[in-house]
Amino acid sequence: MNILESFKMSAAMLAANKLQTSLTMLGIIMGNASVIATIGLGQGSQKLANEQLKSLGPNILFVMPGNQKSRRTTLNVPQTLVWEDAQAIASQVSSIKAVAPEINQRQLISYRNQNTNVTLVGTNSEYSSVRDFPVATGRFINQIDLKRNQRVAVIGSEIAQNLSLFLGEKIRINNISFEIVGVMEPKGSFFGINQDESIIIPLTTMANQIVGQTSPHGVALSLIHIEAKSTDTVRAAKFQIENLLRLRHQITTEDDFGVRTSKQMMSIVKVITSGLTIMLVGIASISLIVGGIGVMNIMLVSVTERTPEIGLRKALGATQGDILIQFLIEAVIIAISGGVVGIILGVSILVLIGIMFPLSPVIASETIFLSLGISGGIGLGFGVIPAQRAAKLDPIVALRSS
Repeated sequence: MNILESFKMSAAMLAANKLQTSLTMLGIIMGNASVIATIGLGQGSQKLANEQLKSLGPNILFVMPGNQKSRRTTLNVPQTLVWEDAQAIASQVSSIKAVAPEINQRQLISYRNQNTNVTLVGTNSEYSSVRDFPVATGRFINQIDLKRNQRVAVIGSEIAQNLSLFLGEKIRINNISFEIVGVMEPKGSFFGINQDESIIIPLTTMANQIVGQTSPHGVALSLIHIEAKSTDTVRAAKFQIENLLRLRHQITTEDDFGVRTSKQMMSIVKVITSGLTIMLVGIASISLIVGGIGVMNIMLVSVTERTPEIGLRKALGATQGDILIQFLIEAVIIAISGGVVGIILGVSILVLIGIMFPLSPVIASETIFLSLGISGGIGLGFGVIPAQRAAKLDPIVALRSS
């Protein structure tokens, strides 16, 4: 019997037992959908993070407080960077163009009878240019605001829209009234923080009237954003900043800060997202293996149920190879059909996520073909034992059991 006849017979057999076939395919369907969705989300997250970092420009550096161990193991931001560090960098590092220190904190704001929780950012007048975050209407914070501890605020576009806020109106932050002097252009999220739901106030006002002096060495900072003069001076700027801060902090062993370029941040994000994707794909693949075990289990039951049929076919001249091929084809059809349905389901999930959320999942043809190939391999691998058992049945014993 040739392969085509075996295929037709296998397809007819599976079609005759639709419920059993569908339940057998279920594990393969869920496994493929999970793998496709997981890889698509992982690649989409990596792409989004890279686009966000690229939007900052290749000559941006970040100075973060704390060493690598403290940033990994503590939830609170280490207080090892102060405003005086940012001022020293601005005045003494020749290869940089602008410095924007930042204090950020979640705060509840009030407007009339409405309350909302936002990210409050205290910074200086250079923040807008360094972060490429322009003002849509009004103005940004200026040097006079910083010198006079002015209670002025520049709000994100979503806050302005959600609370129906306009220039000149006043909001309350920590029971202190702030006048709105500007509304930012839409910016989107940056590493999970929605920048359109942030409020920017002068750094001095933030330090003196909102958070207070939390470090004995000065005004503690959450982050320092630095713009180098060009991409050619980024490396020199990093070297000079590290040396300056080591001298200021009197460091002889491990640094209590970290300096990262946008390129380094992109590499870190790639490693993290790739690691998470591999881990999640590994977890999702377990369901594929479970699906394969389900295929083997149902096929073993099928061999028992179809023992008379196998005996009759052998009595009519079917060889062990014919029986083996038929059962292998049945297992592969179940696995590949489940794989196709699972791929369609996984792609549909990714499309739905892309519509509902700002994340754009990646639907790669390589992933689809790989998933389909794995499904076929699982059907073939887990179908071998039932197929061998069917092929080795003694026709006389098989006919007696009918």
